[in-house]
Amino acid sequence: MNLEKILSISGKPGLYVLRVQTRSGFVAESLSDGKKITVNLKSNVSLLSEISIYTHDGEKPLVEIMEAIAAKHENGPAISHKADNDTLLAYLKEVLPTYDEERVYASDVKKILNWYNTLQAKGMVIEEKAEEATAEAVVEEAAPETEKPKAAKKVKE
Repeated sequence: MNLEKILSISGKPGLYVLRVQTRSGFVAESLSDGKKITVNLKSNVSLLSEISIYTHDGEKPLVEIMEAIAAKHENGPAISHKADNDTLLAYLKEVLPTYDEERVYASDVKKILNWYNTLQAKGMVIEEKAEEATAEAVVEEAAPETEKPKAAKKVKE
């Protein structure tokens, strides 16, 4: 899952994709309706790739949490962000058992699930581990074929 150009803009609903940087800010495109907006440098903007969640062990990047959600639901939609707070916190406990209960709030979980479901609806949830496993499987299939002739040569000698 690549969150490098996905933005959350304070005061604007939904997620945006960074399109072009300008002298006074940048142009972003809404994922919900495709409209382009200009954002000045004074706006409070967060790149999803830079967001982390507090855990007892430190901080965990948002991309890893979204990958865990994707794995749990096989890249399908997660539970609704409109569920009650207890349900949301219990869900996060399933996905990220080590999250810090004192510093992570239900509103944070609502944002994460809302963002995940938005990205999933746009087909932007791709499990990188599955892609890596596919690439490794291709390499493993190719490797035995190249090794077999070497083994055959040793047998002939």
